[in-house]
Amino acid sequence: MDPVMQVMILAAVALFVLSRLYFALGKGDNNGPVSRPTPAGAKDDAPDQAKPVDDAFAHADRPIFTGPAAGGLEEIYNADRSFSTSAFMRGARAAYEIIVSAYAKGEREKLRPMLDDDVYEAWDAAISAREPGQPAFELLRIRKAEIESAELDGSMARVAVRYEAELGDGEMVRTAKEIWTFMRNVHESDPNWILDDVEVAN
Repeated sequence: MDPVMQVMILAAVALFVLSRLYFALGKGDNNGPVSRPTPAGAKDDAPDQAKPVDDAFAHADRPIFTGPAAGGLEEIYNADRSFSTSAFMRGARAAYEIIVSAYAKGEREKLRPMLDDDVYEAWDAAISAREPGQPAFELLRIRKAEIESAELDGSMARVAVRYEAELGDGEMVRTAKEIWTFMRNVHESDPNWILDDVEVAN
């Protein structure tokens, strides 16, 4: 036989063998092993059995509450799945700034929708008792704002926030330490919280 013909026949045989090995080993698109199908008799693929869900994935979107107010925050979240401590605290800081500024300027129209009736009446009386031209303390900065406690009483959620802030009247600066309690009915569509109580903090 012609030597050239022998070489061609051997090359064809070698190519056939290599191709069969390639498919037998099963290389994927990323050069990794191709997954083998599970035998039909395997328990995991039984059509009448539900596969368990990993708890880590089942609760992946559920927030984790920590600290002394964790229990109350958990109850509020269970009643209102839109509740978020980060969003609440952004609103609580903004509310503090707006309310303190409105009180200092005597802007009752801004205060009214943000305060409970009792709180508004007390602050309205304090504004009326202020001497004309008397400088009011303006908010300079909030040093600290953190959740102190939380509870769910029926449908009424209450979250107390401890504030430490610097106030100034143009001549002197003082530190205000207070605990403000905000409330909201979790069964109502209105997402806004109102100021329910103010206490001096130690």
